[in-house]
Amino acid sequence: MAGLLEQLQETITPSMLAQLSKQVGANEAQTTQAVSALIPMLIGGMASNVQQSSGAAQSLNQALEKDHDGSLLDQLPALLGAGASSGLAGGLMSALSGTQSGGSSGLMGALGSLLGGSSPVSERTVNADGILNHVFGQRRTAVQQGVSKASGLDAGTVGQLMTVLAPMVMGALGKAKRQQNLDANGIADLLKRERSTIEEQTPGTEQGSLLGLLDSNNDGKVDLSDDIAKVGMALGGAFLLSRRNKN
Repeated sequence: MAGLLEQLQETITPSMLAQLSKQVGANEAQTTQAVSALIPMLIGGMASNVQQSSGAAQSLNQALEKDHDGSLLDQLPALLGAGASSGLAGGLMSALSGTQSGGSSGLMGALGSLLGGSSPVSERTVNADGILNHVFGQRRTAVQQGVSKASGLDAGTVGQLMTVLAPMVMGALGKAKRQQNLDANGIADLLKRERSTIEEQTPGTEQGSLLGLLDSNNDGKVDLSDDIAKVGMALGGAFLLSRRNKN
């Protein structure tokens, strides 16, 4: 059965990346670089959180049971890909990126409209801001700035991409939970394996060290963005870019 990273690589096709780059007004290669870095970082951040305490794993499991069954992930390729010519991609992207400033109600309404008039997801399903704060905590700004440096996109554009990707990663995890009948311990084990796979497949890093920046406490006195930029460059070269070039 496909892992989280593989599942997301299958979902985020070259055509979807092209649509995302158009909607954020960015170079496609830069957008791909940013997405390639952010997805492993989101998975790595989740893995770090659940490994720190059993309570974190239980909380994540409960969130997945209530709000993230993978259905949103199943809908996004069609909405961002095939629907582009009719303006659906633009409307959805606008609503997704608007979660930073306008809350998730815009996304809820957009999904309801695009999928036939009634929203199939709860507000928490698309609460990207809540997901990102939970995954990265005080390191969120450093991650955003680091990926900006790694990709060449401005930090605001990276922030838009983060709000799109966060619900997708949660959706992938929820889908894996449902398909594999995972409990809290199973989810923690899955994330640990995914993080190890990411580190093993990224050239120039030692196993167990690549995403260590996401484990360290950042009290605001240390700027992690330069180090995270190096991580972002390595991740971008290892994942979606290499896959995209094969298609």
